[in-house]
Amino acid sequence: MVLFLITSLFLFFLWTLWNMSGLPGLSAPNINKNFQPLVSVLVPLRNEARNVDGLISSLKSLTYPHLEILLLDDGSTDETLSLLQEKTLGDSRFKILRGRELPAGWAGKVHACHQLQEKAKGEYFLFIDADVRLKSGVIEKALTLVKKENAKLLTGFPSFEVPGILSKLLIPMMHFVVLFHLPIHLANKGKMPAATAANGVFMFFERRAYLEIGGHASVQTSIVEDVHLARQMKRSGGKVCLGNISNDVSCRMYERNSEVWEGFIKNIFSGLGRSVMMVMLLSVFYGFFYVLPGVLLVYGLWMFQPLYVFPYLLIVLQRMLVDWKANQHLSLSFFMPLSAAALVIIMNASMWRWIRKKPYSWKGRQYS
Repeated sequence: MVLFLITSLFLFFLWTLWNMSGLPGLSAPNINKNFQPLVSVLVPLRNEARNVDGLISSLKSLTYPHLEILLLDDGSTDETLSLLQEKTLGDSRFKILRGRELPAGWAGKVHACHQLQEKAKGEYFLFIDADVRLKSGVIEKALTLVKKENAKLLTGFPSFEVPGILSKLLIPMMHFVVLFHLPIHLANKGKMPAATAANGVFMFFERRAYLEIGGHASVQTSIVEDVHLARQMKRSGGKVCLGNISNDVSCRMYERNSEVWEGFIKNIFSGLGRSVMMVMLLSVFYGFFYVLPGVLLVYGLWMFQPLYVFPYLLIVLQRMLVDWKANQHLSLSFFMPLSAAALVIIMNASMWRWIRKKPYSWKGRQYS
């Protein structure tokens, strides 16, 4: 069994190494002076007072000259709106919108994004979240990559700040799952909707293509609207590019362990297509290949059996490869068995909440 585990994990490492080569990065901008379209940066905010200062500072640092920034306060009950007004005062690039009441049948963030695009004038739309921080030249780099790849949608996973224990265990696994399980070359070259990953914290659309697929109105009930929009783009014939944005985009998704738990509970089972079979298969897979090596490590050290340590070393190397690519702290790689165990637990918890017909909740709203 141990030899089988070692052989499999070595092949997983080689696959991940090759798979990552299909992920284009945001390289130095190379934009023709005749191609400087208006870009609309669109940000929905609901109870984001703690993020306003960092967000506005980040957006003010953007160097792209043809820019409008629309910020929508989506019924916040904290100081979000007043802080937005204070921090953007005197900067004509910013426009603050007040969100309408959430209609029946719409997910909250989806409706907020729909309202933002209604007012946007740009030839390109960049949807980001309030907890995202952008480096100053990211718009130029995104436009360069979009033109190079002839993409209608550019998306990617940022580097993540991980302040709490659950954040450290779970959030970097988002990169791992994508770079390990998603065939990146196929996803970026082909039009197969199933081979698609997207992240709502950074969705850079060509306006015309976005409107042709119906925009956010076409996924109004979805709580994983990013993936569904990317799939619709592929179905319509538009190219979706999953890029490595981690050097230019960062995100602090959650502050507290309770937020990590509720956020993952809301999204993870829906992200798996609400497939009970998929949760069962992934639970067995991660339990055997990524939790078991931690148990074997303890046994091998206790019994002075070096062979039993090798599976752990291989999963750490694979995870370290991903964390390096994703601009995450490499020290987190050593906790891979615990990360895998946490992933299995939260997948099943999310599934069981759905089976029991209990609603998911986020920021005072409930989702079925």
